[in-house]
Amino acid sequence: METGTADGAPGGRSRRAAALGRLSREVTRCRRCPRLVGWREEVARRKRAAYADHEYWGRPVPGFGDPEAMILVVGLAPGAHGANRTGRMFTGDRSGEWLYRALFRARLADRPDSIWRGDGLRLDGAYITAAVRCAPPANKPTRDERGACRPFLEREMELFADVPVIVTLGGFAFASVLGIGPGGQPDSAGRGCEPLTVLASYHPSQQNTFTGRLTEEMFDAVWSRAVELSR
Repeated sequence: METGTADGAPGGRSRRAAALGRLSREVTRCRRCPRLVGWREEVARRKRAAYADHEYWGRPVPGFGDPEAMILVVGLAPGAHGANRTGRMFTGDRSGEWLYRALFRARLADRPDSIWRGDGLRLDGAYITAAVRCAPPANKPTRDERGACRPFLEREMELFADVPVIVTLGGFAFASVLGIGPGGQPDSAGRGCEPLTVLASYHPSQQNTFTGRLTEEMFDAVWSRAVELSR
């Protein structure tokens, strides 16, 4: 797993990085949902013509970013020809292009382009994950598939229990975050009375960006506010 700025860091960061590494390996081995396993592997075999010479990842996609992050970013699921191809969250499709450009402008990423899991991109202060880890047909996981994947997000939120800001991309991610913890409250996921702000953004999908529902100015405002709150 690529872990952003964690290399060689001491103390708590190393422990969290190690825990995230273990979780990452567990995620990538998961085969709990037969429909999703079949779909992600079929997509990886058939490929899109534009990526015919690419070796698709074709597995569940782990989280990516800075183990010492103060901003947790939660999306819906990997794209069939995006993260399911590249092996990194929000990488290889238009949604990812929007996201990483915005993170770069907010100084949370060291470059505006995320191309492949091994391209050396580093995040500083942010960690990106999703509510579902396999690419679902039509981007619509079933209720059972959501439930099967839920423990991975719960464990990540527990590891990042001290983050003051969570940014959710889309309604499903927002509902997933709100539903974790006793009583269904986001600040009850093992964080006691510590303050937490959940910022809800439209997902940077083509449906939202092409129609102007989400503009770069609006998206930048989300990340500006997230950085402000994280400090």
